[in-house]
Amino acid sequence: MNTISLKPKESQRIKRGHPWIYSNEVEMDDTARASRSGELATIVDERGTFVATATFNRNSLIAGRVLSRKADEKVDREFLRKRIATALDLRTRFFDAPFYRLAHSEADGLPGLVIDRFGDAVVLQFNTAGVELLRDDLIAAIDAVISPQTIILRNDSAVREMEGLERTVELVRGAADQPLELVEDGISFSIETLAGQKTGWYFDQRPARDLLAPLCEGRRVLDLYCYVGGFALRAASHKADSAVGIDSSAPAIAHAAQAAVASGLAEKCSFVRGEVFAELEARAKSRERFDIVICDPPAFVKSRKTLAQGLRGYRKLARLAARLVTPGGLLFTASCSHLADPVSFAVEVRQGVSAADRSARILASGGAGPDHPVHPQLPESAYLKWQLLMLD
Repeated sequence: MNTISLKPKESQRIKRGHPWIYSNEVEMDDTARASRSGELATIVDERGTFVATATFNRNSLIAGRVLSRKADEKVDREFLRKRIATALDLRTRFFDAPFYRLAHSEADGLPGLVIDRFGDAVVLQFNTAGVELLRDDLIAAIDAVISPQTIILRNDSAVREMEGLERTVELVRGAADQPLELVEDGISFSIETLAGQKTGWYFDQRPARDLLAPLCEGRRVLDLYCYVGGFALRAASHKADSAVGIDSSAPAIAHAAQAAVASGLAEKCSFVRGEVFAELEARAKSRERFDIVICDPPAFVKSRKTLAQGLRGYRKLARLAARLVTPGGLLFTASCSHLADPVSFAVEVRQGVSAADRSARILASGGAGPDHPVHPQLPESAYLKWQLLMLD
């Protein structure tokens, strides 16, 4: 491995446990400039003392991503197998069925890697050049731990471009002609992992679905940005009077409707293709009301340049949604934008509800579940935040 040196006084944060090394902390000498993007490197401080073993990409703002802090630890296939086995052990403590996020990047000691598990299938995201170079060893390590029949690479996230990587989708193993099946709360969902959103499913919102579903008995429910109907179908299965899902994706709506039929919930569920803001405006004009309105939008804040605009989007969504909630009803609203911090998000929700001339009480707030652990040195990895409010 090449040896990459840090500038004077730039090693303390890494020594305290932070997993990232920024490009301006690195001595960009001939060795650093000649390094291959993503290759393993030995990181040393200004005295030449070992700091960490990391993947190194001189072309990325986050130049180094720490894998090990032990000088005598070799990062190889067995190392990766142990990390994945440890991640698996954590998940099996919380989940009795093999449907979860198996590896969540830095928090599981595997920076840049996401593994979502759907029974005997896995969907992977290689989000850094370092993970890309470890591809063969990672796939072998996953095989050694869980031996999946299907392996899919959803390497089409925008973050790959920041690493100098192309966006691709690849079927490594298995059949591509059938969607994957996921079971949650006894409901079977059909997941399009080659063409769906992200890896095909949002495991991160399972705690919120678990919280809301029992509250839906006897209620009229509106599920906004419903995707394949996770919230709506869970509500219907818990005896909601009705559940309406709205999403702009025709394939997602079709899969939601199919899942409703397969689960015997079609009489209670309806799914509409439409733009959410327009649908909310139209339904407010027609004086529709719902006992529970669920807002789980895509990231409104894509970059720091769009922060102000995105925050206004959360405020507008809260305002329009609050107008449809019956007195004493519930409003659930979420943000998956890591740049929208919890305090700022809460302010926008509060102002949106107030602009709808409604008063509210916050009943619960939260984020993702234990299959999305948060690295304590990376608060930004706690990207998901949500609030459940009762409106007067």
